[in-house]
Amino acid sequence: MTTTGSSDGRPQPHPQPHPQPQSDAAADSQAEPAAPDGQAEDHSAGDAPTPSAQPSQSSDADESSGSRESLASIVAETLGLAPGSSRRRRAVTLVVMLLLAFVAVFRDTLIGYVMIEPGVVKENDSNAEYDADKVPFTVSVRPEEDEPDTWTMVLDRALTPDEKRKLVAGGNRSAAFSYLKELGGHPLAHEAAMEYAPERYKRQLASEAIGRYADVFQMNVMSTRSTSVIITGWKITDLTCRKSTGHTVVVLPRQGGSAYEGIQLHLPPLAGEPVLSDETEGQGEPYFSTRYIEVGGGQPAGGFKVQAIAPPGQSCEWGLKVRYTDSYQRTQWIQLKDGKGEPLRIHTDSAPLDPRQEWVFVVQPWRLCDQEDLSKCVV
Repeated sequence: MTTTGSSDGRPQPHPQPHPQPQSDAAADSQAEPAAPDGQAEDHSAGDAPTPSAQPSQSSDADESSGSRESLASIVAETLGLAPGSSRRRRAVTLVVMLLLAFVAVFRDTLIGYVMIEPGVVKENDSNAEYDADKVPFTVSVRPEEDEPDTWTMVLDRALTPDEKRKLVAGGNRSAAFSYLKELGGHPLAHEAAMEYAPERYKRQLASEAIGRYADVFQMNVMSTRSTSVIITGWKITDLTCRKSTGHTVVVLPRQGGSAYEGIQLHLPPLAGEPVLSDETEGQGEPYFSTRYIEVGGGQPAGGFKVQAIAPPGQSCEWGLKVRYTDSYQRTQWIQLKDGKGEPLRIHTDSAPLDPRQEWVFVVQPWRLCDQEDLSKCVV
């Protein structure tokens, strides 16, 4: 029942019609009446406002979760896992497969890294073995080219009158030295003045049985080894001598004592030879008692000058053995060989005792005189 207002302000009752039954379709289709245009919806006091429509957040989370589940399902299916496998099992399997793939890709690198130290050791051993098998050193011998302070030139024939005049026309010792070499002369240096040598060595030099002329040559020792080789001694081998075949001797006499850098030895060697011939401390002392020759291992070639003195009037050939020690703790004697692989033979001459001609230079004034009769000179 509804009420209406009466004129006196009191509500008057109105009869309420009985509700008519409606069909289910009509009830479902009946819509709530819309508010009039231009009017705000009227809410009675105490009624809560109807919430406005909000975007669903749960739908995004569900979509993301679905994507992850789909990716995980694809990976799991690729790896051969059952669809119902746990997430932890899938993760472990994935990690294992990734590790296996990494090992497969970088297998050679990993093996090389693991084996690098044994490989380096093996390579070093191989290089050391190869280096140890190399010839420890090679030796070259060549005649001394420089003019010595005093010299004697030996020729195997007599000088002609014209050649004598040309020797004097040069006007000095150096020109005469060069011209005699052009004629085939073999230069010999006078023995070194061993002023500072010990007395025991000087006593040996006083013997008349030894020569007075030195055949000077340059010896160079080279090594291709990567480690050092040290020469600590040498000895003469296979010495053979015969009479000198020289016919003519031209002498530039001493102008005082002369000292030569290098080492000196006689054929056959005197006690303690070779000895140091430098005019310095240790002159006349055994060379290898306090010195050595080091080659290889980046060292430059070892070179020194040798004054070899043959017996008077003799022409000699000889070989040489040297003692060496290398970095592989091997010490042994080795026979020196030439460039053809044959045993090295060194030729050493001395002035003949009975030359057919013997000439001597007189410096002031420059002239060439007969050694037997100094009045017979070429000026």
